[in-house]
Amino acid sequence: MATLYTQQGRNVRRTWFLMAVFLAVALGVGWFVSYYYESPAIFYLAIILALGMNFFSYWHADSVALRLSRAVPLERADQPELFRLVENLAITAGLPMPRLYLVNDPAPNAFATGRDKEHAAVAVTTGLLGMMDKNELQGVLAHELSHIGNRDILLSTVVVVLVGFIAILANVFTRSLWWGGGRNRNNNREGEAGTLIMIVGLVLVVLSPIIATLIQLAISRRRESLADADGALLTRYPEGLASALEKIEHYEKPMQTANNATAHLWIANPFGPAGARGLARLFLTHPPTAERVAALRGMEGGATGTIE
Repeated sequence: MATLYTQQGRNVRRTWFLMAVFLAVALGVGWFVSYYYESPAIFYLAIILALGMNFFSYWHADSVALRLSRAVPLERADQPELFRLVENLAITAGLPMPRLYLVNDPAPNAFATGRDKEHAAVAVTTGLLGMMDKNELQGVLAHELSHIGNRDILLSTVVVVLVGFIAILANVFTRSLWWGGGRNRNNNREGEAGTLIMIVGLVLVVLSPIIATLIQLAISRRRESLADADGALLTRYPEGLASALEKIEHYEKPMQTANNATAHLWIANPFGPAGARGLARLFLTHPPTAERVAALRGMEGGATGTIE
């Protein structure tokens, strides 16, 4: 039977596995481009870039995510009540105090980022602070701290950089095809082996952004459901988070800072309910809000731990 600790271990292993998959896809695309243009230097450059992006994403992806979300650092004097809530929850969870950031956006939402619990950050929107009561805000913050405790944040944050890198690499090559690059350089490549390599390579280039997106989706609904459950256990009041999720769901407008690269980081879909309809539902990284709320309200002991 899985426990919190076995799930944390799985998340760490998934982080390294997915980074290896990203590296393999990037190198595969790079090798094919070098083959297509008969230039080994392109493959060497792809190796350097892929390794560099893995290194960069490990150390700096949290900064990228915060900048893409237009988050600004908060001081205690700015939001003393927010600091008090986070400090109390961090002590209860046995975590260091994360850095706090504010996103000037009327849509209620929040996310956690960072490479580990010692270098973690939690960002909240102005809409969240203005709309939630203390119990609801505590539930959201507990959810985000659970991501930190479960070691989800590195996995989620690294994806922001690596998905974009693979998409850019594939896009550059496909654009070069439209402009006719490399067409005359491959007239001497004959035989079934060369034809097969060309077909497989073109398929890889075309599908690599889709593969990257599927990897992003693997960061997944189970991660959010686990953080919901752990956050409710942390506050001992599941109704706080359940009520907060309902308020977020009922806010119809998308976030002004909504971004596909960082959408999976937020506690709820930043594109609003309209972004979760039709075929878009197939590509959501969050479980449906109704399911999350039902699971929270089905937890035992949901009538304790309210803030007076």
